[in-house]
Amino acid sequence: MIGSRVVEALRARGDEVTVLSRRGEGPERWERPQQEPPAPEGLSGRDGVVHLLGENVAQRWSDSAKREIRESRVLGTRQLVEGLRRLPDAERPQVLVSMSAIGLYGARGSEPVDESESAGDDFLAGVVEAWEAEAQKAEALGIRVARARTGVVIASEGGALEKMLPPFKLGVGGPVAGGKQYVPWVHLDDVAGALLFLLERGDGAYNVTAPEPVTNRELSKALGRVLHRPAVAPVPALAVKVLYGEMGRIVTTGVRAVPKRLISEGYSFERPNLDDALRAAVA
Repeated sequence: MIGSRVVEALRARGDEVTVLSRRGEGPERWERPQQEPPAPEGLSGRDGVVHLLGENVAQRWSDSAKREIRESRVLGTRQLVEGLRRLPDAERPQVLVSMSAIGLYGARGSEPVDESESAGDDFLAGVVEAWEAEAQKAEALGIRVARARTGVVIASEGGALEKMLPPFKLGVGGPVAGGKQYVPWVHLDDVAGALLFLLERGDGAYNVTAPEPVTNRELSKALGRVLHRPAVAPVPALAVKVLYGEMGRIVTTGVRAVPKRLISEGYSFERPNLDDALRAAVA
């Protein structure tokens, strides 16, 4: 979802893009990202790398799913950095923009959380912390590293909205687990925009979220307005736990993450308004 939009945006501004994936061919095929580095031909001579690899988190967390979620991020990033290390200095990209997640912070209350906050203590926080640590190792190679801690992505296909739309379109959508928990949302256009912004400048951690996070209740009301449907049917926390198990904690708790560094360093959001972002996604 994110990778396709990033490639589209890069090519629109005239960049030459190589996509490394399991579905590629020749040097563009990275068949075993958790076990071996990508082919050097796929990285050599490039100006920068945007790293988005990771197993989908929005699933029931069995032991095998947890292992894949962690290893796809931690080991996949380790192998990418190893691939960069093997390149001659003159052929090595100068910047690595590595995807991360606001899951680093764990469950928080209503206080704004910027990039200076420490990691949480749950499963996902541990994954993200280890994931970022692997990306940071590229700094020892003289590569500028930016870590994009992305929030809940609003997009026309995929992401959180894909799961929310069916009940809302039927008029039976509503706030989850009381709706007081914050949702650090961001439109896909701004995810791609921020990643391109970070290719050009900055290092360290950045929260890639809209300037104004909202509560789950506010998000539900906004989606109801956009769809011209009621949004008053509550979803009990127990129902989410039964459906998703441990993963459901992401939905029933929240974090009020704010993009302090993106704003201070001059990124201009394309879709900072929630209603506008939802309209664009469901159009």
